[in-house]
Amino acid sequence: MASDGTGAGRPGGDDARTGAAPGVLVRDFRPADADALVAVRRLVRPYHVMSPAGVAWQVAGAPAAQRFRMLVAEIDGRVVGCAGVGLAFDSSEPGQAFAHPMVHPRERGRGAGGALVAEAERYLTDLGATSLYTWAVTDDGSPGFAVRRGYRPLRVARYLRLDLRAAEPPAPAGPPPGVELCIAADLADDPRPFYRADVEATLDEPGDVPSDTLSYQDWLALYWSHPDFDRGLTTLAVAGGAVVAFATAHTDGEGGYLSAMTGTVRAHRGRGLAKLVKSHSLRLARAAGCAWAYTGNDTENGPMLAVNAWFGYRPAGAEQRFVTGLGG
Repeated sequence: MASDGTGAGRPGGDDARTGAAPGVLVRDFRPADADALVAVRRLVRPYHVMSPAGVAWQVAGAPAAQRFRMLVAEIDGRVVGCAGVGLAFDSSEPGQAFAHPMVHPRERGRGAGGALVAEAERYLTDLGATSLYTWAVTDDGSPGFAVRRGYRPLRVARYLRLDLRAAEPPAPAGPPPGVELCIAADLADDPRPFYRADVEATLDEPGDVPSDTLSYQDWLALYWSHPDFDRGLTTLAVAGGAVVAFATAHTDGEGGYLSAMTGTVRAHRGRGLAKLVKSHSLRLARAAGCAWAYTGNDTENGPMLAVNAWFGYRPAGAEQRFVTGLGG
């Protein structure tokens, strides 16, 4: 399951730090912040489906090696922004880190974004990170903000939305011979086959930092146990006891559905399995009362862009990847 890079777990403490601008405070997440953070996220990135329980889980359950912090920005005692910050601990390339700041649109220009970035850079530099990656919404201000702070633009990701209320998603032909469909809940006793397929498919995802050292225990913590991961809607294609394709679903309990990752293992590509498992998951989501389905693709991921066009997804936003060096 491809993460948005805002994994879980925090190093401990609640060391408040004053931002560069008067009246701005940057501090660590508290459980009482969850609703306010989700409200900000839904304004800035509505296609990143997440519940308050999901935010709290990110902060409470990450692997220690990720050194994750959820920074919170306050102005006049109000939560106006946040940033998930940590190390790319599952990569064979050392020194890679992430920070994804976001600020309420009405509160921008008051120093909250700069204070979040400054604390993220300080923290990650102290951990020995040498490269910091982030995503910026392609609105009127965010890319320019990144460039002014010395970040270099990279790839672009497109986010799409499908109205599940309008019509039932189209369905391809049934599974090919030897392939059966099931849901993730069917693997509750032993999800290792799902883990193996997820790891293999993720290796071929377009990206800047390889995710190639994720252990089974860390996968369980980051993905399988996440409260927004919907085991009843996540659909798997199984052949010979192995998961060969999957469509991972996250839901927020308020009608939002996110295709967190759709993948097929290499030996079974070109058989239409991605379209098959995604169709099955979307149909389950519609039957369960989900109203909007979101998905995202790198602009270089032609196969999944074609699959999503077939389903009828429409543009919902875009983000650009940026990188900067640390510790130089």
